Amino acid sequence: PLGWRLGHRVGTNAADGPRYYMACLNIDGRSALVVGGGAVGLEKTEGLLRAGADVVVVAPEVAPEVRALDVRVVERCYRASDLDGQMLAIAATADNDVNEQIYADAEERGLFCNVADVPELCSFILPAIHREDLILVAVSTSGASPALAQRLRADIARVVTPEHAELARRLRDLRPWAKRTFSTYEERRDYFQALVEEALS
Repeated sequence: PLGWRLGHRVGTNAADGPRYYMACLNIDGRSALVVGGGAVGLEKTEGLLRAGADVVVVAPEVAPEVRALDVRVVERCYRASDLDGQMLAIAATADNDVNEQIYADAEERGLFCNVADVPELCSFILPAIHREDLILVAVSTSGASPALAQRLRADIARVVTPEHAELARRLRDLRPWAKRTFSTYEERRDYFQALVEEALS
């Protein structure tokens, strides 16, 4: 089995690592900080922009690809005050000391912080995402293996199609009518489950 080939048994106790609470955050119009202007910072910034965030990028050197984005660039070294007014922060620098300081400053302020590729310095981690219009599928290995999460995302991308996205839009448009028509949650749930089964059977 795969577990033995990797040199240890598959299946560890949940106490071995964080038990993450998965959620979809509405960050549209909210401010987010990215510290780092290189390739990793670019990737994180693009993800935040796709969700509608107002992004501030702080770095002493900023790649042209980052400058071309709709962000506010502050070209200097990180300061703790950069966290003021932010909803969340992402540390994407090549300097471990700076990344650790960003995390510590964010913890002190009660802000969510992600340090790229260092799960132990994250109060939130970023799953591998597949988007199909309204449909958003997130895959996480709890930081154990981004490569595995990316492979699973690719597998899911072959299953979730534009047909599903169109169905999601039609079902969304029916929700106001269903709330007026069915008096209980259970009735609405059963109605929509029947529609989904009919559409995808």
